[in-house]
Amino acid sequence: MPLSATSRTAPPIPLAEVLDATGADVIGDLPPKTEFRWIERNSREVVPGDLFIAVKGEVHDGHVFVSDAAAHGATAALVRTDWAAEQAAPPIPLIAVADPVEALQQLAAARRRRLPIEIVGVTGSLGKTSAKETIAAVLGARYRTYRSPGNMNSEIGLPLSILEIEPDIEMAVLEMGGAYAMGEVALLARIAGPKVGVVTNVHPIHLERMGSIEAIAETKRELPASLSPSGFAVLNGDDVRVRAMAAYTRATVLTYGSTSENTVWFSGLETFGNKGIAFDLHGIWPSRRIELPLAGAHSVELVMAALLTGHAFGLELDEMLEPLRNREVQVRLVPVPGPNGALLIDDTYNASAPSMLTALRVLTETDAKRRIAVLGGMRELGSETDAQHRVVGEAAGRSVDKLYTYGELALKLAGAAIAASEVDGNSLSVQSFHEDQREELIAALLSELSDGDLVLLKGSRGLEMERIVKALESPAKGSQPSA
Repeated sequence: MPLSATSRTAPPIPLAEVLDATGADVIGDLPPKTEFRWIERNSREVVPGDLFIAVKGEVHDGHVFVSDAAAHGATAALVRTDWAAEQAAPPIPLIAVADPVEALQQLAAARRRRLPIEIVGVTGSLGKTSAKETIAAVLGARYRTYRSPGNMNSEIGLPLSILEIEPDIEMAVLEMGGAYAMGEVALLARIAGPKVGVVTNVHPIHLERMGSIEAIAETKRELPASLSPSGFAVLNGDDVRVRAMAAYTRATVLTYGSTSENTVWFSGLETFGNKGIAFDLHGIWPSRRIELPLAGAHSVELVMAALLTGHAFGLELDEMLEPLRNREVQVRLVPVPGPNGALLIDDTYNASAPSMLTALRVLTETDAKRRIAVLGGMRELGSETDAQHRVVGEAAGRSVDKLYTYGELALKLAGAAIAASEVDGNSLSVQSFHEDQREELIAALLSELSDGDLVLLKGSRGLEMERIVKALESPAKGSQPSA
């Protein structure tokens, strides 16, 4: 997740640097040697010394909150020139530009040009954050490595990530784009200038915004297309749309997958639920059996993408494998002690049909007295909404002993789960809760869970299901549950 205002340790941002990069005008009394602690877009998160950036979003216009930012101690506000011209007495000095977001991008691009580092860009429909963390762990075996926090992968998040990079950093791994608009990844690549571009996969995610899977593939293709001839495109060779991106890059292409036509490939994959995976690795290095404590069959793809990235920077295989033996590398399917001796599998980061199916597979592969799933709905699927919830529901109906659903979209999932369990002759108990019933869901789980239960929790980011995990794990820490 993004750093909190109080924990942030980013380098200061001099006013002179802002003006040089953007050509902005200063309105008000702002000393030339002013340095900003940080650039903050949420007025409620502003602390003294920040530069507040007024971003106009789909719902709110940040210019409305300039006074609020001032009340929280902002030193100045980065605002639109036309808005600034209408202010008779602004509460804090203004830095006026044509577009504050473009100015932020200009500032980040200028800062990046002065950073003597190599950057890895990661994009794809699924697994960007997991790939980023795995790659950063591998590079960290030799280099001082930064990774963008949470999913800071947008036209605002990526520039802010670059501004966080400390002067002693040698490598940075950045997520690029959530497939919200054509040209988004290309823009982020121009700002960051990555040497290595990793594309994990193309799936029908964000269809409401992009319209088709072909459009999603086209925007993801912008990353390898942006690379220079001295760079490396690390591509998932098992994904036909990703493999086709090799034709659009000038960089050296390195592919990974399950067949020998890839640069590196795996065979003999074994999965051991939440305890890890084992597989034979082939390709660049002499074939060998690899065992790692990373949950889920999808982890083998993350590992190979990370190994190829490290190889591009000259790391040795054993050197790269060592940090992957630390389970903390994993950001998905994280085991968490639950109430009354139950074990939670926290996969609340986000949700799509493929990742839901992966999580359910891990659930079925792990020994447990009872297997319980707490599943929220999946958003931004467009015309695929009903079909993908049905697929996940059917899988849940065949793999769990008890199902809790959360949110209105998940009702589609519940119906499919009940139908599938009846066909298979399973005795499935299902309880559904609306989004405004989080406390009721938590209470039901606290009263139901017992020693030996294995509980998967997963849903779309907007459902904030991590708050359910926090409430469920709190009794084990001696604190009271909280919704």
